[in-house]
Amino acid sequence: MKKLFLSFLVVSQFAFAQFTDINIVKEIHTKNKGLVVSAHPLASEAGAKIMKMGGNAYDAVIATQYALAVVYPQAGNIGGGGFLVGVKDNGEKFTIDFRETAPEKSSRDMYLDKKGNANTDLSQNGRLAVGIPGSVAGFFATLKHAKLPMDQLIQPAIDLAEQGFAVTQREANLLNNQMDYFHQHNKNKTVFQKSTPWKQGDLLIQTELAATLKLIQKNGAKGFYEGKTAQLIVDEMKRGNGIITLNDLKNYKVVERKPISFNYKGTEIVSMPLPSSGGILLAQMLKMSSFENLEKYQQNSTPAVQIMVEAERRSFADRAEYMGDPQFIKDQTEMLISDDYLKSRWKSFTMNRATPSSEVGKIISQPKESTETTHISIIDKEGNAVSVTTTINGLYGSKVVVSGAGFLLNNEMDDFSVKPGVPNMFGAVGGEANAIQPGKRMLSSMTPTIVMKNNKPYIIVGTPGGTTIPTAVYQSIVNIIDFKLSPNMAVNLPKFHHQWLPESVLVEKNFPETTILDLEKNKYTIEKTAQIARTEMIVIDENGNATAVADGRGDDSVGVE
Repeated sequence: MKKLFLSFLVVSQFAFAQFTDINIVKEIHTKNKGLVVSAHPLASEAGAKIMKMGGNAYDAVIATQYALAVVYPQAGNIGGGGFLVGVKDNGEKFTIDFRETAPEKSSRDMYLDKKGNANTDLSQNGRLAVGIPGSVAGFFATLKHAKLPMDQLIQPAIDLAEQGFAVTQREANLLNNQMDYFHQHNKNKTVFQKSTPWKQGDLLIQTELAATLKLIQKNGAKGFYEGKTAQLIVDEMKRGNGIITLNDLKNYKVVERKPISFNYKGTEIVSMPLPSSGGILLAQMLKMSSFENLEKYQQNSTPAVQIMVEAERRSFADRAEYMGDPQFIKDQTEMLISDDYLKSRWKSFTMNRATPSSEVGKIISQPKESTETTHISIIDKEGNAVSVTTTINGLYGSKVVVSGAGFLLNNEMDDFSVKPGVPNMFGAVGGEANAIQPGKRMLSSMTPTIVMKNNKPYIIVGTPGGTTIPTAVYQSIVNIIDFKLSPNMAVNLPKFHHQWLPESVLVEKNFPETTILDLEKNKYTIEKTAQIARTEMIVIDENGNATAVADGRGDDSVGVE
């Protein structure tokens, strides 16, 4: 079986090297087949192939995540963390929280200088920015829902790391743009550094990463959190000002949490609870916009956008004030998503003008959150569904590669409020609820979501994008349920985003100009951006026909069993 998979990958890599786009499949329609949508064609193929070998959606998501750690190093990872939302064919709903945690030696003021000023370079780049990785523990926590052994699920990633794969033009551009950071933050040369610029078709071979994956294959989670790999991580910490210890790694634990679940127009939305803000924000935005009968408007029309922007504004104000790791704060989820609270929140809405953000929030602002994340949506032929979003936070995380182990470390500590109540270099401020504490999970915006209809998976959706994640998932769901768009249009039509502060509304560059002009008349400030999010969506109709769509904004691709 291993040889069959190996030959499959070799053929795929050859095709990918010769014809960069040949394996990028943007949309598939099928029935009674497993589907995988991810950020990279080879990762989607790996997950689909595992299902052909007898695996289910959970086998596929493990294999896909490991493959992304190899072929999508800017966000795919074993050195980061994430969240998984699952619905099993027996109706069981569950989540796995494998978010990074703050090291034992971390402290509330660890990024402040002697004058009390925040040094965000330390929280964003280099070894002090690293939270304790949770991804590998998350993959093993997923394994109890799978069918196949881990040594089989990790093999595709090992093959890809050992043999290499051809980089796309986008990947070459990213590597070239980040080269100075790799030079600055690594004392030993990494596989991402070369003397000449990367170009499309260049082969990226990662032998050190392959060796690390083999240790996990042989020794299980201990092959990462203990032994040689753990020591290499700690040694890397000592090359700079990093503080993660062997004890931190050994003591890392995933948390299984009860999903956020609520009804929306004949469907049940199942999403991620705290320490992700995503599920709460999604519930708030959908419920508040439903007060205005959103379905009677057209997608991206002025009234529809205004209603949705104002729902986003109020939700993100609550994010800054109330949300953080539920083990360290009072969890007010029940209040925040209650109809009574949201109706009172919505009383200040009017179609006549933009609501000033100062009228809906108590805190000056909130932390800037990186957009470099990755999402996977999967359904298998038995009806198991999984939605998982993972991250190393910034583009290539902390830019630090563990020497001898070959993988990038996250810079997730920057998702804490570096100094609660005081603006950082971005003019952003977070709340006390998200202050740094040892063992604490930093607040996230990741929003892996499964929408149920008639007790069966209907929409499986998620996206990267930092604080644009919840709003992109929100828009994608509304596009299907309220505006009755096709999955392709729901994913690829231009998106918009608002997050309370700054006051401006972000819109993609191809957003309708007539809507922009109308919004400006109502005192909205509009700011154009190249792209918002990269949504991976699967929609299954009542007859079991499934449509999988990979976002056209990147190299994202669909794999089919």
